[in-house]
Amino acid sequence: MSQLTLTGYHLSVYTRAARMALVAKKVVFAEEECDPFDAASAGRLRALHPFGRVPVLEHDGFRVYETQAILDYVEGAFDGPELAPRDAAARARMRQVMGIVDSYLYWPLVRQVFSHRVFRPLMGDAAEEKIVREGLAKAEPVLDALEEIAAEGLVLVPGRTGLETCLLWPMLDYFRMAPEGGDMLSGRPALATWAAWAGTCEVARATRPKLPEGV
Repeated sequence: MSQLTLTGYHLSVYTRAARMALVAKKVVFAEEECDPFDAASAGRLRALHPFGRVPVLEHDGFRVYETQAILDYVEGAFDGPELAPRDAAARARMRQVMGIVDSYLYWPLVRQVFSHRVFRPLMGDAAEEKIVREGLAKAEPVLDALEEIAAEGLVLVPGRTGLETCLLWPMLDYFRMAPEGGDMLSGRPALATWAAWAGTCEVARATRPKLPEGV
C-alpha cells in the first residue's frame, strides 16, 4: 500500500496549502506535526528539509519540499479532480497568482498584519502597530493585482479549486481575521466574491486550523 506522509505545522499557511491539495485530490495521507519554531523539533525537521521549513511530503521513498513543488507533485502523482487548468492562458494566470503569493503577499498579510493584529494578542503578546500599518500599506497593491485577476475570470473562480486556491486561501483566511483585512477584501468585489466561496468550500472547511481560544 502506498505510504504518503505530510510533515508540517498545523498553524502554517504553507502546510495548510499542501493539505488542501491532498484533500482536494481525495488522497489518504498521514500527518506528522513538527513545529519549526521549536528548538526541540529542529533536528528532526532538518533531517527532512535542509532549511528547517515546513511542509515536507514523502511518498514511497520520494521526498519533496517547497510548497509549490509539493502542489505540483500532488497534482501530477494522483488521480482525482484536476487542480491545474489545461488552457495555456489560465495556467499562466494560476502561476502568476502563485508567484504573487510567495513574492509579495505572504510577508505583509500573514507575518505583519495577521501575526500582529490577531495572533500575538491571542498569545498574550503586544502587537506592534507600526508593523501592522506597514503590512496594510503593502497589502493594497497585492490585493489590487488579485482583484484584477479575479475579475478577468480565468482563475480565482468561485466553484473551482485550483492550485492557486490551495496556496492563496490559507493566507487570505488569516488576513481577513484582522478587521482591516476584512474591510480591504470587501472593497474588491471580484476577489471578495471568490473569497466568500473559498471560505465555505469543503476543502477549506476540512483543513482550517484550530487557532488559540478566542478566534
